[in-house]
Amino acid sequence: MKQAVIAGAGLAGRLLAWRLLRGGWQVDLFDAAARDDTRSAAMVAAAMLSPLAELAVADEVVFEQAQRAMALWPQWLQQLRDDSGREVYYRRDGTLVVAHAPDRATLEHFTRVLHHKLPAAHRSALQAIDGERLAQLEPALAGRFDGGLYLDGEGQLANDELMAALAAAIDKLGGRWHELCAVHALEAKGIDRAQGRCDADLVIDARGVGAKRDWPGLRGVRGELITVECHGVQLQRPVRLMHPRYQLYIAPRPQQRFVVGATELESEDDGPMTLRSMLELGSALYSLHPAFGEARVLRLAVGLRPTTDDHRPALRRHEDLWQINGLYRHGFLCAPALVDQLLHEVS
Repeated sequence: MKQAVIAGAGLAGRLLAWRLLRGGWQVDLFDAAARDDTRSAAMVAAAMLSPLAELAVADEVVFEQAQRAMALWPQWLQQLRDDSGREVYYRRDGTLVVAHAPDRATLEHFTRVLHHKLPAAHRSALQAIDGERLAQLEPALAGRFDGGLYLDGEGQLANDELMAALAAAIDKLGGRWHELCAVHALEAKGIDRAQGRCDADLVIDARGVGAKRDWPGLRGVRGELITVECHGVQLQRPVRLMHPRYQLYIAPRPQQRFVVGATELESEDDGPMTLRSMLELGSALYSLHPAFGEARVLRLAVGLRPTTDDHRPALRRHEDLWQINGLYRHGFLCAPALVDQLLHEVS
């Protein structure tokens, strides 16, 4: 049986471990944190599957990766349910983009950018809607906006449920976890750690920001989000609220929970959320619907997203040492495509 060693048990590391185990490999998975740590990039995310919306800040490489990943997610989630015995919340009901009247120009600019950058075959998914159609899609927002943009086919999943299901599947398939075990050096045929060397036929570095020393130009970008519970609002799909300074996103979850975030901050500070960020996110959420004023704040979260200068998730190889990194804000959107590419290369 071939032996694989993976450094990093975030989204990419867990997906790789699970897929390799399904392919008959023996897998050792190492991570500097505990498996239930909630500060990783994968756990500080809304996990929106938004290839259209993200094209406004991404390029054609990311868009192509996203298209491959969108095709893989339904199949992989079905297999993951079989392997783990757990359901993962997953929807593809599109995304709604709205703006208050003073910010309408921002939405119009966003729409023009997407129309320009989208390949012709995908432009039909970009649908300008009036207030009546908006009310049909999201009754809770009826009368609050005079129209918006509907991005057909986009989706979301629950990142916490996915990460837990991947952990359960890895356990059931015989993967070996090494928690609180930092990797000091990686080579083509093994890794070095405080407890000694571990040899393998395949070595994969999926440490995210932890791999900065071995990936020139890699940096962390600060992401912040709030999770709230609000029984006064029903949303069927993610909503993006346009604003000149930021783009707020609200991703609904089961049990009337909502993950709320905005664009990232160019900083490697992973300290607690600032009062300014909390006030801006909260006030923007309240402006979407006043019932959010009574929402219960369940979590304030901050994490660093591994990012390269071109903002492209990347897979590269040196002999039998593979590196997957730079997932940035596109982790859940693109990770399956990179994982699948690596699996085809090593099969």
